[in-house]
Amino acid sequence: MAAIAPAITWQQELARAYTQVSDLLHALDLDNQLAEIPQPVLRGFPLRVPRAYVARMRPGDPHDPLLRQVLPLALEADSVPGFVADPVGDLASIRAPGLLQKYHGRALVVTTGACGIHCRYCFRREFPYQQHQAGGSQAATILTAIQRDTSLTEVILSGGDPLSLSNARLGGWLEQLARMHHVTRLRIHTRLPVVLPKRVDGGLLAALKQWPRQLVVVLHVNHAQEIDQEVATVCGDLAATGAALLNQSVLLRGVNDSVATLRELSEVLFCAGVLPYYLHQLDPVAGAAHFAVSDDRARLLLSNAAAGLPGYLVPRLVRELPGATAKTPVGQPVT
Repeated sequence: MAAIAPAITWQQELARAYTQVSDLLHALDLDNQLAEIPQPVLRGFPLRVPRAYVARMRPGDPHDPLLRQVLPLALEADSVPGFVADPVGDLASIRAPGLLQKYHGRALVVTTGACGIHCRYCFRREFPYQQHQAGGSQAATILTAIQRDTSLTEVILSGGDPLSLSNARLGGWLEQLARMHHVTRLRIHTRLPVVLPKRVDGGLLAALKQWPRQLVVVLHVNHAQEIDQEVATVCGDLAATGAALLNQSVLLRGVNDSVATLRELSEVLFCAGVLPYYLHQLDPVAGAAHFAVSDDRARLLLSNAAAGLPGYLVPRLVRELPGATAKTPVGQPVT
């Protein structure tokens, strides 16, 4: 009897992610001319995309909405006024290396600079992770700062992607924060359950179940095509831990800037047990100007999408402005 091959771990699958543009294009039967990208673009922000995510792309389609989110383009080298390295004022909000606070009562921990996928519109694509992440001795400094500030009732684990951490390291954060009774709510911002669903393993689910108070997992899904049956299943697994599941999308030209696409996204999210929460206007990070959608068009798109959805499936159209005390609504929908 032939031996059964051991199941591949999420770490092994992540290690097999595509990191060369030519390999990604070959896997999708696409013309390698799309790989003609200025080298400074790739040196500053290299390609990284898990194979599980690529498997949901349409072979032979250079306009596939998932491919557009990850494929580097020469346009990224263009200098566009208003598109900058720190578009949301992260650096001005640093309380300690790896700890950011923008809003009253909430603090964000940059747990790691690692991420399972490099989305080309990422607002932290130029963030100086080496100096500002919660690694090594900096973790103790961050935990002390949170412990001493009893006005902090919510802690957000972000990155990078906090689920890039091992279960032991992530569980360590949860255990330490659980001892601080003024932290009544924990929020985890992650894209890994979507792009690498194998990451949601038994160890992770067990760690989340141990959190004693309110838990919110905020996913990042931009297109219904990103949610296949495996992703829907792990969303159910996450919800079974007691976590509330929310979604934040980014409005992206050529990806989800149509009424039908936005409606379908909300419906598919809800079928997977995830509530549409925010639809973000693009953070103006350098290299991402080609994804921008005007405010007028954004309002019209959401207004028309809302006409075919129940109110609880209509996300709030917002943007993040440096120095603001909360997310800023992008006007009222056009009628």
